[in-house]
Amino acid sequence: MDTPELAHVIEAILFVAGEPVDVRELQRALEVGEDETRLAIDALDSDYSYHRRGICLKRFGSHIQLSTRAEYAPYVERLLQPIQKQSLSQSAMETLAVVAYRQPVTKLEIEAVRGVKCDYSVQSLVHKGLIEEVGRKEALGRPILYGTTDTFLSHFGLSSLDDLPKPPDAAQEEETEPLVP
Repeated sequence: MDTPELAHVIEAILFVAGEPVDVRELQRALEVGEDETRLAIDALDSDYSYHRRGICLKRFGSHIQLSTRAEYAPYVERLLQPIQKQSLSQSAMETLAVVAYRQPVTKLEIEAVRGVKCDYSVQSLVHKGLIEEVGRKEALGRPILYGTTDTFLSHFGLSSLDDLPKPPDAAQEEETEPLVP
């Protein structure tokens, strides 16, 4: 299968799926290699960008998804009048920030940073699919380690954790660090 045809097949799969699809699963299903898949995805992405289509390709970690182009979203919302998304509470946002910047992290470590219990916030974030168990810490009691998910990346419009803004302390440290010759 040539690259344009493979791109069209991937587009059809993404359209029907309606949610993020793991690139490795695409490779297995289509019986193609990593390079072929990457070229087809890049071709599809370039086509959407060049023609400024109403949809675009979003990448979240190892997942890809078709999405409404951001500048057209208000028109879609006006027509469909979507139900308001349930927003995250302040405590959930604080917990999520600690997990995002310090992962993998235990509940006890989150609580040490926030200064309050976080059981409910962690449970809520796991239920929403924004964080997940990523292992166990080699410590007394082997506490659960938490990390963010691809759903987290998608929810906040990030391609990877590298896209997270630098915390204010880190940004100030970079500015004040002397240059070494």
